[in-house]
Amino acid sequence: QLQLVESGGGLVQSGGSLRLSCAASRSTLGLYAIGWFRQAPGKPREGISCISDDSGLVKYSNSVKGRFTVSRDNAKNTAYLQMNSLKPEDTAVYYCAASLLYSVCASGSDMEKWGKGTLVTVSS
Repeated sequence: QLQLVESGGGLVQSGGSLRLSCAASRSTLGLYAIGWFRQAPGKPREGISCISDDSGLVKYSNSVKGRFTVSRDNAKNTAYLQMNSLKPEDTAVYYCAASLLYSVCASGSDMEKWGKGTLVTVSS
């Protein structure tokens, strides 16, 4: 069964950068579209990015477009979220998730597999 583990979160000052990683337990990550989500305290979960299995399709929410970049390395069974120009409002627990269908991620439907999340805190 595919398991996902996020890493790379931490405390960063406003304007700084972080790169999150999403490592898969199996070499089949390349079959899945990957989505990045976040949930701030007291707020609903927000989908912020999707990338298709072959990296041919990507999508960003308006809240992160132009600042965040999603990528993946299927040979390493890992997906990434490069976050630049971070703002205090980016503070949240960030999750990666997988679905066999890119359309599931892009439409905001529930993903099939989820990681446990990594905390990103942006100080002002």
